[in-house]
Amino acid sequence: MRWALIKAAVAGTTMVALAFLIPLGLMVQQTARDRAFTAAERQAAALGPALAITTDQDAIDRALASTDAGAQNRMAVHLPARVPPAIAPGDDGPGGPTIGQARAAAADVSTASGQGRSFTVGVPGGYALLQPVAVDTGRTAVVEVFVADGDLTRGVTTAWLVLSAVALGLVAISVLVADRMGTRIVASARRLASAARSLGAGDLAVRVPVDGRVAAGSPEELREAGHAFNTMADRVVQLLAAERELAADLSHRLRTPLTVLRLNAASLGEGDAADATRHAVAQLEREVDQIIRSARRAPGDAPAVAVGCDVTEVLRERVGFWSALAEDEGRHWRLAGADRALPVPVQRGDLAAVVDALLGNVFRHTAVGTAFSVDVLATDGSVIVLVGDAGPGFSDPAAALKRGEGHGGEGSTGLGLDIVRKLAESTGGDLALGRSAVLGGAELRLRLRTRPQIASPRTGRRRSRGALFQK
Repeated sequence: MRWALIKAAVAGTTMVALAFLIPLGLMVQQTARDRAFTAAERQAAALGPALAITTDQDAIDRALASTDAGAQNRMAVHLPARVPPAIAPGDDGPGGPTIGQARAAAADVSTASGQGRSFTVGVPGGYALLQPVAVDTGRTAVVEVFVADGDLTRGVTTAWLVLSAVALGLVAISVLVADRMGTRIVASARRLASAARSLGAGDLAVRVPVDGRVAAGSPEELREAGHAFNTMADRVVQLLAAERELAADLSHRLRTPLTVLRLNAASLGEGDAADATRHAVAQLEREVDQIIRSARRAPGDAPAVAVGCDVTEVLRERVGFWSALAEDEGRHWRLAGADRALPVPVQRGDLAAVVDALLGNVFRHTAVGTAFSVDVLATDGSVIVLVGDAGPGFSDPAAALKRGEGHGGEGSTGLGLDIVRKLAESTGGDLALGRSAVLGGAELRLRLRTRPQIASPRTGRRRSRGALFQK
């Protein structure tokens, strides 16, 4: 914006300067020309009294010598003949002697003598002013004054330089003024842009100063934009607070059915299924409590949590949890590559929720008895989790990845794969769907970016091939 204002100031000032300075320069040039011819006329008129008294050559020569040295070399006097001859058609010149250095042609001198008026004619190196002077009845002398070309342009170059300097000075002043104005405008715009970036980064307390000394030099339009931004930020804070309250209220409504489930689970007695049910209910209660606490906590009040967990540890825990259901449904399963710590920069609870979403899709969208596998591979800079099954696979993988925008069928909210994808992208990774090379069904490939000390891909593949199916 500053450069745009500077360019506009330069263009406008230059046009105004040219509009005034070009005519002024031409006028100076014409004034110098008029001054040179006026001086020549004055010098010619100075010899008029002497010619009116006498036409003696010695007297006229002394009169020329009495002038300044510069004028003496530029003047000449064409005297008339002592007895006026009868000038026949075609005769030229006054017919008398010439005193001084003459430059004009004899025909021009005769024309000036015959017409009785002064005029200028071009001669080599400049112009000659021919001034007729009547010496007595019937006789006219002609005074010639030479005006050099340099006299016509004397001082013009200096005047053009001065005018050009004035124009450049005006342009420089306009640039300085435009730069100062642009600095204020740009500073206001940058404050607004910085506040917008901070708000986008999650700083809900940022506001744009619209009053006081900081905003005093801001244009009215930018102050209005600042007011609008502050109003928008306040509205965003209110909406987020309302959403947190709504999420907390909705989560709190789950406590009643959870209480019933916990009571029913307590009455199931002993056994693996009863223990698994009670464990699932307890975990669900913890998740709901965590949701309520997170929803009611302001964004700036979030406690510092160490981000990072071990993928293999989470996989062993969650696959072990789902293995009980797999045994009940007669599903063969395997876990490969989970024999070494593989850290990733995500929270343990988030990764556990993602693994549950991936395994839950297998149980929800495949028939009872369908085998599944979980493989973890370590590559240079990432950890890859492969969840495959022996089911029919995905008819449209691209549409399956968009389930977060719709519904995934009966008993599904359609958000599972969307949650998985967001977690992967938060680390710089991705989620891909394809066909399992081992089981022949669907395969979900979760790639999580991690630190460079992860094991090489060859090691990960050896671990994957070393696993066996289990019942």
